[in-house]
Amino acid sequence: MTSRAYLDAATAEPLHPAAREVLLSALDSGWADPARLHHEGRTARLLLDNARAVLAESIGVRPDEVFLTTSGTAAIHSGLLAVTAARRRVGDRVVHSAVEHSAVLHAAAAAGTANEVAVDALGRVDVEAFAAQLEQPGVAVAALQSANHEVATRQPIAEVAELCQTHQVPLLVDAAASIAHDVVPAGWSVLTASAHKWGGPAGVGVVAVRKGTRLAPAWPVDEREDGLSPGHPNVPAALAAAAALQARLTEADELNKQHWAWIDELRHRVAADIPDVEVVGDPDDRLPHVLTFSCLYVDGEALVTALDAEGFSVSSGSACTASTLRPSHVLAAMGVLTHGNVRISLGRTSTHEEVDRFAIVLPGIVRRIRAEVGM
Repeated sequence: MTSRAYLDAATAEPLHPAAREVLLSALDSGWADPARLHHEGRTARLLLDNARAVLAESIGVRPDEVFLTTSGTAAIHSGLLAVTAARRRVGDRVVHSAVEHSAVLHAAAAAGTANEVAVDALGRVDVEAFAAQLEQPGVAVAALQSANHEVATRQPIAEVAELCQTHQVPLLVDAAASIAHDVVPAGWSVLTASAHKWGGPAGVGVVAVRKGTRLAPAWPVDEREDGLSPGHPNVPAALAAAAALQARLTEADELNKQHWAWIDELRHRVAADIPDVEVVGDPDDRLPHVLTFSCLYVDGEALVTALDAEGFSVSSGSACTASTLRPSHVLAAMGVLTHGNVRISLGRTSTHEEVDRFAIVLPGIVRRIRAEVGM
């Protein structure tokens, strides 16, 4: 029996061995409330401080600039809402690209007036249009992802950060897709990420806030994490998340080299072997481990299900999924084909054999699904 190939690392990576080891150890020593002064509380506080220091070093900030939340989505929501609330005297407008993660879109709508900036066919934001929005009065915050989570295209963070600094607008960068895979350019005010995307446990989000960036959480707060994430923190999970990121960064150069070559090979094979297919995203200025393509006359859900039956775990942001009945807002904003969309994303355990087998099996599955609908 053919072993399964997990090709959905952009959604979640399996727990890194380094994280597993630390997590099991911390479950016995880090269970207490780190806000308490007794021995068990002080032990938990030491572990939490250690986790924060390791995360800070990995991201390139100070430990007191790192805050922990319950997820990447919670990190985006709390970070964006708190920055917007702190700038109410300036205004409540949130400028963001059209291809941000849905968490950013929802937070922007909740924070105030959302102003969306268009992208090109590769998924890259229009810098001039972004600049024009920043010049308008009442901009509280700007948001731009480091790279797109669906199509892997890198965004011009350095250019937009410079524009934001010129207009004295804080910039929130959603780096969930990039952390552990790519260097995030400097210049941001707030950066968010999610541990399960680098092999840490689910349930740990990170908000890095540069000194000088004002925060005003618009909800009842306590003394935890400056009010960005109230309640008793999950110390063992935080420590495991830090261990996973530290370990993953030591592996990044070698893995990125492999993934870049394998994705490049797959990009060319998919385009050559399947008629009426559109490979999307920037072929060069991109994350190394992600590939997205869309097949005409194919239902995305049917394609993902058929691939799953053949032992491949992939994701789809296409139209006509049972859960949303809406096309991917990212692909729609790019003006590319939204039907029959599949995203392949490689992780630390992916092999070239899996990529090769996927490229061999995929054309037959697409032909079969098309034949079933009379195409």
